[in-house]
Amino acid sequence: MTAGPGDKGGGKSGGKGGAKSGVGKSRPSGRNLTVRVRTARRRSTSSTRWLQRQLNDPYVIAAKQDGYRSRAAYKLLQLDEKLGLLKKGHAVVDLGAAPGGWTQVLLNALGPKGRVLAVDINEMEAVPGAQTLVGDVTELATEEAIRAALGGLADLVLSDMAPPATGHRATDHLRIMALAEAALDLARAVLRPGGGFVAKVWQGGTEHALLATIKRDFAAVRHVKPEASRSDSAEMYVVATGYRGQGAGNGAETDAETDTEIEAKSGETET
Repeated sequence: MTAGPGDKGGGKSGGKGGAKSGVGKSRPSGRNLTVRVRTARRRSTSSTRWLQRQLNDPYVIAAKQDGYRSRAAYKLLQLDEKLGLLKKGHAVVDLGAAPGGWTQVLLNALGPKGRVLAVDINEMEAVPGAQTLVGDVTELATEEAIRAALGGLADLVLSDMAPPATGHRATDHLRIMALAEAALDLARAVLRPGGGFVAKVWQGGTEHALLATIKRDFAAVRHVKPEASRSDSAEMYVVATGYRGQGAGNGAETDAETDTEIEAKSGETET
């Protein structure tokens, strides 16, 4: 992988295993007092604003309370709540896994018979119950290592990979689409027929060529923005289900549904 884990931070790496209970609730509960951060001499105004947002983010607070390593855990919980992606006993590949928030959710949701392979370009603290693999998903060697670690086919491939932001919108969009394409190539190599694929993209949606490929390979395709994604963030997720199997891209293109949620407001349009 050529990027870090994106918006997955929520403080320190928390517990070594899964969250405190069950699959976990998908939204914070209760009220929290607002924390004010004073400007320090050695801290810029932008750093002060970022720190204040972090300290007052309900999902950051909830992640610490619920034992998750990052606030991103709630994004996966909300995707699953809406689309029923996570099944007991399934084998799942978690790309861009560090620091491990999605991995924790997966372990809780899949149960003792499930299998989780957490992959990241950086070393991450082990999550007991999950396999971890360090590798660049754009390299063939990483795909081979993933196939060997799975020892079979996966039911679901998840990618929360995102490149470091440059501030140049067009450049950032191209870079995250390159990661989404790499994740899709990997998914097509390791998914069993009927499997699912989820990848982070940025608003503006998925590039037409990539979206057309996903539609040919999967029975249904949607774009979803979980409530846990910050309202000022451009991130959203392309969710594809019903993998048709290798070689499906050579068949006729079929219509697929796009389900877009912007700032937690849902609506459905045909593509």
